[in-house]
Amino acid sequence: MEREYFAHETAVIDEGCKIGKGTKIWHFSHIMTGSEIGEKCNIGQNVVISPGVKLGRNVKVQNNVSIYTGVICEDDVFLGPSMVFTNIVNPRSAVIRKDSYVSTVVEKGASIGANSTIICGNRIGSYSFIGAGAVVTKDVKPFALMIGNPARQTGWMSEYGHKLKFDDKGFAVCPESGEKYRIEDGNVLKVNL
Repeated sequence: MEREYFAHETAVIDEGCKIGKGTKIWHFSHIMTGSEIGEKCNIGQNVVISPGVKLGRNVKVQNNVSIYTGVICEDDVFLGPSMVFTNIVNPRSAVIRKDSYVSTVVEKGASIGANSTIICGNRIGSYSFIGAGAVVTKDVKPFALMIGNPARQTGWMSEYGHKLKFDDKGFAVCPESGEKYRIEDGNVLKVNL
């Protein structure tokens, strides 16, 4: 049976992976047994996807990213170059903790910038935006803009990736899409018109 995805000849794809139609896997990447990759994903150069990892549809993984067991990325997630996931809270070389992996969920549409680090056990909210080099040590709200080490919230982002500016009534408009948002009780919601 002919495969429905593209893999560069240098990629290593173990038996027992699920890879969706239209996905592209580039140079020197390793897809390990038991991982699941959705349709139309792009897996950059030198990427490792460990057993049990789940990537939704249209996930973009840039070069030099290791996605460890315990990570789940929903649809339309962007993982920037050389960003880092962890999966053990207290790693020690001499202590085996393979039964102690901690789950990290990256919700639909979130973007994680280059060289940022996501400490395991946190939920990265839908359409949130993690700035380059940020170190995320706690849950991130949907649409939140997070920067720094440790990462702190400095604003809100639209689904199209633009910083939202709220008026005195708590409404904002994305300058690219024209979609409207409101802020209520410390959370941002998209307004359906």
